[in-house]
Amino acid sequence: MMASQSTTMSMMPLILAMGLLFIASIESVRNTLGTSLNVVLGPLVDSFHIPFYIVIIILSAMTGFYSSIIQKYTINYKKMKETQNRMKEFQKEYREAMLSKDEKKIKKMESKRDKMMKDQMEMSQAQFKPMGYIMVITLPIFFWLIFRLNNFDAMINMPFFGLVHLTDLILGPAPAWIIWYMLCSITLSQVIRKALDIGGL
Repeated sequence: MMASQSTTMSMMPLILAMGLLFIASIESVRNTLGTSLNVVLGPLVDSFHIPFYIVIIILSAMTGFYSSIIQKYTINYKKMKETQNRMKEFQKEYREAMLSKDEKKIKKMESKRDKMMKDQMEMSQAQFKPMGYIMVITLPIFFWLIFRLNNFDAMINMPFFGLVHLTDLILGPAPAWIIWYMLCSITLSQVIRKALDIGGL
């Protein structure tokens, strides 16, 4: 019972994030959130006249910073690495037992499999937990970007694509601003993680 409650609580941020994704499909709610956040982020463009592609770099740096901090304090990287190593060792031994048709060893390995699966499940849940927190913070920023870009003429010179509007679809259904945001966020996150000495798998 307690374990079930603990699992539910750990998944709450992700459930909340999924709720935000759902309301993202409701234009009036999305616009309301975008308008509200515009009070804070709007001056970057309106008062300081920062080019929009630079604003995206700033926001992606913020994303990289708080994502790294959240992951640092919600993920036990040492434990996760140990779990991964145990899982690899178990899989290797299990394959060897299967190839040698050692029934005694196979039976012994199968008795360990439930514990290994439980450890793997816990590891997966640990990875989902920070994702929920990150999405809860990031999605409203996305709502603001959508709100501003629908009412703002912002161009960017993208590698391989040339001069495009930030709302132009340049890679399947993905608009230029999403691709630019992701490129900046991934790059800056690596720099931030290195600077803060945050581990990984």
